[in-house]
Amino acid sequence: MRIAVTGGSGFIGSHVVDHCRAAGHEVVVIDHRVKPHRTDVDFKDVDLLHFESILDATKGCQAIFHLAAVSNVNHAFEQPVYTMELNTLGTARILEAARKNAVKRVVFASTVWVYSGCKEEKVDESAPFHLSGAGHIYTTSKIAAEMVCHDYGRLYKQEFTILRYGIPYGPRMRDELLIPIFIRKALAGLPLTVSGDGAQYRNFLYIDDLARANLLALAPTAAGKTYNIEGSTKITVRQVAETIRRILGEQVRIESVPARPGDYGGKEVDASLATRELTWIPFVPFEEGMRRTIDWYRKKCESAS
Repeated sequence: MRIAVTGGSGFIGSHVVDHCRAAGHEVVVIDHRVKPHRTDVDFKDVDLLHFESILDATKGCQAIFHLAAVSNVNHAFEQPVYTMELNTLGTARILEAARKNAVKRVVFASTVWVYSGCKEEKVDESAPFHLSGAGHIYTTSKIAAEMVCHDYGRLYKQEFTILRYGIPYGPRMRDELLIPIFIRKALAGLPLTVSGDGAQYRNFLYIDDLARANLLALAPTAAGKTYNIEGSTKITVRQVAETIRRILGEQVRIESVPARPGDYGGKEVDASLATRELTWIPFVPFEEGMRRTIDWYRKKCESAS
């Protein structure tokens, strides 16, 4: 199968590309200015604001994994109009190109942050959007893009699957995120600072488990469906720090600092539908995933020195 991966040079996209190639698929990486990490793929330097380029890049593809987006919430805050253009109108352009090129399936990368406004503490795919509680341009752009997917399915019979990603970690993740910040500090001999009691949690998901879910989402049963792809275990910020200390040694210092106002405590996202319908479960335990991630960062630091 010939598969296009938008954002295929990024953290998540590059691992989706790896899994596609491992499964024997031909891959077209669609990204802007940033080349892919491997040479056995086609590369199309495409701006998602330019429809004709998207149309040309996706010709001959049977599936598109659409991951390209403004994903850094700070950048989204600073550039709200561009974020809506890329995340929402960019998704519409991908769907339109898929329709015109007779691409069988578009798998859209959404986020569990669409549940931000939900009043329930435990949510699944049937939870209604609370639009006034979306709380961020990034979240709103993803909600709107999901709605466009459903419109293309209903009005134009374009097959789609929506994956609401949890919080992934692993090699190649963005340096400004919590886990890379902690790892780099620990390797440099600096203390890991934990805000408040460190009870804020995420269901962290190792990147290989997330990438594998994308391929499973090509199953016929997934057409027109939405799935939460979330880690199975709550991991607090303090546990992240303590895991790094267990792996690197007791010389790693952990210091508590005052809590930051407005810290998000977490929400329980049910991913059992993906287990039932796609036979997807996260395989990699958090500590094992952290060992792999730390090993990657250590090698990266050694090669840079």
